[in-house]
Amino acid sequence: MTAAENVCYTLINVPMDSEPPSEISLKNDLEKGDVKSKTEALKKVIIMILNGEKLPGLLMTIIRFVLPLQDHTIKKLLLVFWEIVPKTTPDGRLLHEMILVCDAYRKDLQHPNEFIRGSTLRFLCKLKEAELLEPLMPAIRACLEHRHSYVRRNAVLAIYTIYRNFEHLIPDAPELIHDFLVNEKDASCKRNAFMMLIHADQDRALDYLSTCIDQVQTFGDILQLVIVELIYKVCHANPSERARFIRCIYNLLQSSSPAVKYEAAGTLVTLSSAPTAIKAAAQCYIDLIIKESDNNVKLIVLDRLVELKEHPAHERVLQDLVMDILRVLSTPDLEVRKKTLQLALDLVSSRNVEELVIVLKKEVIKTNNVSEHEDTDKYRQLLVRTLHSCSVRFPDMAANVIPVLMEFLSDSNEAAAADVLEFVREAIQRFDNLRMLIVEKMLEVFHAIKSVKIYRGALWILGEYCSTKEDIQSVMTEVRRSLGEIPIVESEIKKEAGELKPEEEVTVGPVQKLVTEMGTYATQSALSSSRPAKKEEDRPPLRGFLLDGDFFVAASLATTLTKIALRYVALVQEKKKQNSFVAEAMLLMATILHLGKSSLPKKPITDDDVDRISLCLKVLSECSPLMNDIFNKECRQSLSHMLSAKLEEEKLSQKKESEKRNVTVQPDDPISFMQLTAKNEMNCKEDQFQLSLLAAMGNTQRKEAADPLASKLNKVTQLTGFSDPVYAEAYVHVNQYDIVLDVLVVNQTSDTLQNCTLELATLGDLKLVEKPSPLTLAPHDFANIKANVKVASTENGIIFGNIVYDVSGAASDRNCVVLSDIHIDIMDYIQPATCTDAEFRQMWAEFEWENKVTVNTNMIDLNDYLQHILKSTNMKCLTPEKALSGYCGFMAANLYARSIFGEDALANVSIEKPIHQGPDAAVTGHIRIRAKSQKPDHTSKETGKAKHKPHLR
Repeated sequence: MTAAENVCYTLINVPMDSEPPSEISLKNDLEKGDVKSKTEALKKVIIMILNGEKLPGLLMTIIRFVLPLQDHTIKKLLLVFWEIVPKTTPDGRLLHEMILVCDAYRKDLQHPNEFIRGSTLRFLCKLKEAELLEPLMPAIRACLEHRHSYVRRNAVLAIYTIYRNFEHLIPDAPELIHDFLVNEKDASCKRNAFMMLIHADQDRALDYLSTCIDQVQTFGDILQLVIVELIYKVCHANPSERARFIRCIYNLLQSSSPAVKYEAAGTLVTLSSAPTAIKAAAQCYIDLIIKESDNNVKLIVLDRLVELKEHPAHERVLQDLVMDILRVLSTPDLEVRKKTLQLALDLVSSRNVEELVIVLKKEVIKTNNVSEHEDTDKYRQLLVRTLHSCSVRFPDMAANVIPVLMEFLSDSNEAAAADVLEFVREAIQRFDNLRMLIVEKMLEVFHAIKSVKIYRGALWILGEYCSTKEDIQSVMTEVRRSLGEIPIVESEIKKEAGELKPEEEVTVGPVQKLVTEMGTYATQSALSSSRPAKKEEDRPPLRGFLLDGDFFVAASLATTLTKIALRYVALVQEKKKQNSFVAEAMLLMATILHLGKSSLPKKPITDDDVDRISLCLKVLSECSPLMNDIFNKECRQSLSHMLSAKLEEEKLSQKKESEKRNVTVQPDDPISFMQLTAKNEMNCKEDQFQLSLLAAMGNTQRKEAADPLASKLNKVTQLTGFSDPVYAEAYVHVNQYDIVLDVLVVNQTSDTLQNCTLELATLGDLKLVEKPSPLTLAPHDFANIKANVKVASTENGIIFGNIVYDVSGAASDRNCVVLSDIHIDIMDYIQPATCTDAEFRQMWAEFEWENKVTVNTNMIDLNDYLQHILKSTNMKCLTPEKALSGYCGFMAANLYARSIFGEDALANVSIEKPIHQGPDAAVTGHIRIRAKSQKPDHTSKETGKAKHKPHLR
């Protein structure tokens, strides 16, 4: 066994800035120095032995001059020293000196100080030499009866370790510990003893548990946790034992410890699928979420509830608990609320939808009164979307929801108002019986709408769905009210010229003469300096939008006026009224056009808006049946098609989800009977404790891909050449936020390499956690060095460095081998994600960094190229399949991904196939990538470029 392969329990950081001391000076300090000098010398000896030095000459010195000392620091250091010092001769026999050490430790096990006894017992857990332990057994047994719990609990651990490694030294250990457990009162001692029985003699552990199963609730939480583990393991291995212990698990659900409750609920779910058990476990989870203040705990427990819901048999039980789940909404954290609302929405049924809607309506009203929290607006948005989904799935609820939500169209938060508007648009199209109610409510809130985007949407809805003469008249009245006095240009000039109406006048002080843009004189009072701000506030909303230069809303207004005018003409028979209404609509359009061409607005009207308004004027002047059909029928059909496609897509995704959840068994599949299944075949019932331990250690057993390139070998990087004196290669293991470099170092020379050190440095947001310790390599020997690197963000990182070493017996300087760079593939940190179209557009507008990658490939199919990009960049395509289906020679798609650090990456793929170059022409175009900062954007770009390489022309 080489020095590098020796088992090491204690790691000590080695300062590299000082020269190693000589053996003679250390011997001198250990023999003649005071306690402080001996302590320092002993520390240096430990560090040198860890570095691979043998120092056999110091062993007897330490036994003679250091071992008898009673200083606590020295005693602690000696425990480390005896742990790492070689205790055997080269042929494997125990050194004679160790008998003296053994006697010293026998005395320490009888020491009056409980700390020395306890720490010595802990040290004995690490000894692997049976000859050293045998003389100490009576003293170890005696420690079980010590007055102090620290000694007793460490004595249990020592007995357990010795029994596991050398059963012949203490064959009656299970019986001894069982008797100890029956009489013990301290919780930590009982926990250790019970833990030993679980692993050493499970039957005795079960016997003990059977005797005190009714008192389990009175035990300490650390013992309760071990009892839960035992019950899980016993029932997992032998399902017939479930009935015996399930009552105990039920009782532990009432434990005062949150950890015990959590573990007990998880175990109960695996032991029984009875509705009462699932309900009890779910109720326990809900109580934990509500009572625990830590948001991380809330999210973890919510995930357990989501997992329960995934099981078809458990879903109905959870549906009865929806109202309890909604109590979690009292948590202020947005992420918790988001997950809770999603879970409630997944569990909603016709039985509980009414109660759910009542709670959500109350929550929406609450958000209106609370505005100080920064997440209130986002939470309101979530509530609106949840109510929207409920109303679509259960149309009977829409009538209750719509009046409450429509109040929020006048909300200052545009995102929430936009969600309400989208909901209203869908509801008015789908539910004919609600149209009158929605139009009436829309007319009520119309004048209070503050956002131009919401105003445009509201205009469209009113123009499309006002079908009675009274409603059409009301819309015209509201538009006139919102536009203010017309003609707009003349009235604005009058205001600027100071010809105000009596009610708008203010007290006039000393006056001064001004010249207006028209060249006329105007008077202005001394108080009028504060007047323009008030005038801005007093402006009707639509007039304000137009004077700010937003003429897109004017184009929407023109379309709305055209629709209602054409409908009015069809409804009213009197020619005079028809002409009057149409003339009024045309007047409004004409005055807006006049305003757009004047110098009053902040921005002039665009040509597109002029064309749109002019077209509407032409349609109203001619009133042709064709245009009537286009304006009043085709628009609504387009919306209907869009909503149908959206609904179809949602149903398809729900169907896929349900197919994933439902375990389908084919007619010819073999039936597995648990009683007849070999233990190694019980793959469906994996040991959760074992799985969680493996996950914590980063050793989760993933199925290797069939492609050999996807195996571990793909992640091995060669760091030096085969002809270098030291050969090195690294396996890069990515585990969440950590990267572990497992570096194999091979000494290819015939010399002993001393102080062989792996020196690493990083570029990017990577941080080396600790410096790898130096080691000594024998000729042609090899060793593995592990280095941990923390990742802080999604940025392509580089690890570089060298290996330095001394050649034994050579007088030259240190030798150095430079290593190749290791490029960290950050694609492991980027995961496909989803967001709404509105969120995508908002992020696209906000994000500053953009990279444009030109497509240069020999692929000839647009869809194949898109799939290739999705696979290469780990992004998700947000553009629905229907929009991408068919063939028209070009394609545009939006992609989205999110890193585990919460950074967003957006991409837009715009590609085409030049038809004039024939059917074998390669795909051309661009990919634009955007991100908040340069990091994920740059990463995606580099990945995109790298993945293009196989297809470069």
